Amino acid sequence: MRLKVAFYPKNGTFERSNKHAIQGFIYNMLKGSEYGERHDEPRFKFFTFSDFFLDSMGRPTLLISSPEKGFINTLYGAIKDKERVYIGRHELIVAELKRFKLPLRRVFQTGSPIVLYRNAQENEYFKLHQHRDLRFFLQRLKENAEKKYEAFYGEDFLLEEPIFDRLIPKLRNNGKLDVYVKVVKNGVPFPVIGSNWELLEKERIRPEERRFYRFIMDAGLGEKNSLGFGFLNPIRR
Repeated sequence: MRLKVAFYPKNGTFERSNKHAIQGFIYNMLKGSEYGERHDEPRFKFFTFSDFFLDSMGRPTLLISSPEKGFINTLYGAIKDKERVYIGRHELIVAELKRFKLPLRRVFQTGSPIVLYRNAQENEYFKLHQHRDLRFFLQRLKENAEKKYEAFYGEDFLLEEPIFDRLIPKLRNNGKLDVYVKVVKNGVPFPVIGSNWELLEKERIRPEERRFYRFIMDAGLGEKNSLGFGFLNPIRR
């Protein structure tokens, strides 16, 4: 399930917020609810959000997705009566708030970079441009998604085939494949490295796999989903 939040900047200019600030805004909206302790729970958070983008009316817009309907409904209820909110230091006027579900498709593109660790113990991220190992990328992506799915539904699941059959990465203006995102937490910046994708396609989704692909569409792919990484948009082909 998804939530669209469109804003008007109070002073007429918009500055993209740090991902940690957006995460803080979401957790602040959850305070006092059954999800109010989600930030401190030692488990997967089961939500993600897109990078900011301009909608068809030119408004800065954020999409938040989760496989938990109650999570999205709680956010909706917390925001719907507010005329303005704060994301970090920025005061924003709420222009539109909308809950919706998207049909499952076989083709996706990223709305925020996918992040994977090559070596989690050494805090080493997988770098597509440097490592050039799609087999590792797909295998790690599948293992991570299966683990989250099993944690959410409490049942074993094994995808027999690769998670995607066709991939097209999105090149940056400098020709590089990797995206370096600076996240600031408690005043301390740290880089997160990921990759954006024009296309992630599964040729055929079997009936028994539909719930899995709907889950990753809502929960996100890869690591650090609750920091706004791995957001997926289904697209027509």
